[in-house]
Amino acid sequence: MAFLTLEQTSALLKRSKELLDEFSLDDHPLTKFTTSDKNHVGDDYFLSSGDKIRYFLEEDAVDKEGNLTREKHKAVNKIGHALHELDPEFRKVTLENEKLRSLARDLKFHHDPVALQSMVITKQTHIGGEGFWIALEKCTPQNGALSFLPGSHKTMPIVKRFVRLPGGNTGFERLLSPEEEQKALDECKGEYMMEECEPGDLVLIHGAVLHKSERNTSPHTRFAYTFHMIESPPYATYDEKNWLQPTANMPFSRILTATA
Repeated sequence: MAFLTLEQTSALLKRSKELLDEFSLDDHPLTKFTTSDKNHVGDDYFLSSGDKIRYFLEEDAVDKEGNLTREKHKAVNKIGHALHELDPEFRKVTLENEKLRSLARDLKFHHDPVALQSMVITKQTHIGGEGFWIALEKCTPQNGALSFLPGSHKTMPIVKRFVRLPGGNTGFERLLSPEEEQKALDECKGEYMMEECEPGDLVLIHGAVLHKSERNTSPHTRFAYTFHMIESPPYATYDEKNWLQPTANMPFSRILTATA
């Protein structure tokens, strides 16, 4: 049985496509999103997106002259990072969802969980580079279904963090040397397992588990809604070096006590 009803899933998918239609290039800095160690995002459009709804493009969606290489709705990699607060449809399933609150309580993973960020990942056709991950469309081996390395959250140490740098950019802060990282990878045995999903299915992802998604080589998009849940003070301290920071206007949203 799916976590979200067909009606809820359809509403989120419809709203996601409406947001793509509303996307304007007039004042967009053509910020691209990548998980690459070398070509990371660091401009203000990205760093100040924690309390806004913004659009981030695929790596190869913009040519060297700054022109889109495809239609704008097919150029977007993801929409984020405050959908759960600012958009009514996404807020309903995130902060106003008793089923989700009950699940958060049952997990007993956090004392007072808060929503850190939320995003729609579009996984466009023939393109593409700890949280709740909800499929809005069928996810298959051809269109980039998620794969996980079972047990890796218990055996693989965190090797680096994505942080703000003193100069105002972002980068990866190493926690282990390259040699230590390779040794840990060599000792982390096993094969990745793919999880095919139907629309409305929920995938809970431990923050330390190794996971990946291949390029979408199919003619079908793979829209998904995801948000990250973390512990709040006084049980944990949020590091000032983390790239995403709460603002005075929008502190992190409490999952268990949020109101409409």
